[in-house]
Amino acid sequence: MTGPVPTAAPAPIIVTALFGRADQAWLDGLRREHFPAERNQLDAHLTLFHHLPPSLADELKRRLAEETRGVPPPQARAAGLMSLGRGVAFRIEAPELTAIRARLAEAFAGLLTPQDAGGWRPHVTIQNKVTPAVAKLLLSDLQRGFRPRAVEIAGLATWWYRGGPWEPLSRHMFA
Repeated sequence: MTGPVPTAAPAPIIVTALFGRADQAWLDGLRREHFPAERNQLDAHLTLFHHLPPSLADELKRRLAEETRGVPPPQARAAGLMSLGRGVAFRIEAPELTAIRARLAEAFAGLLTPQDAGGWRPHVTIQNKVTPAVAKLLLSDLQRGFRPRAVEIAGLATWWYRGGPWEPLSRHMFA
């Protein structure tokens, strides 16, 4: 008789939106082009929560399943660019995703870190950890040809954060 495979100790949980295949490829390409290679450990992502307690894993999976099962994907768009000081990101507008995040934030209010309890600025970082001058140059370059565009939000995911690349915990796809 075999039992469950032992896993590493619990770690904080990150919650992200998952992009459709074409948008993931587009954003990952921009990250590969503009993110310092030695620091680019992750695919492009849209973080909803940065640090939830590991004790929430089961309830979080249940709530994310309720938010996505049979539900059409939320409308979303890359609406503009934003400076991160030492990097550049796309500002994402997604009212239905914002509502999902607000419901989750309310459910877990007493357990949120200050970063997650503060206002949410949905964005996808395509450059970070560069000098302000390099970031300003990329921002200016991208703004010249920028047009808002729809992006597909295919689902929501949870990840264990153990200091390096994230470990998948669960995926919850929209209908």
